[in-house]
Amino acid sequence: MSTYEILRHFADSWGLLGLTLIFVFVVAFVFRPGSRARYGKAAQIPLNDESEA
Repeated sequence: MSTYEILRHFADSWGLLGLTLIFVFVVAFVFRPGSRARYGKAAQIPLNDESEA
């Protein structure tokens, strides 16, 4: 087996599992209790009128 085939086999199996776990962690982090206020405040930043004239 060549190095390419070994790495491709690894990416097809364990790489997919690793990326799925990272995705689940990020989604759980974003939707954790108490984060609504933080993300709501961050969402309002572009709408704030603090012009420096």
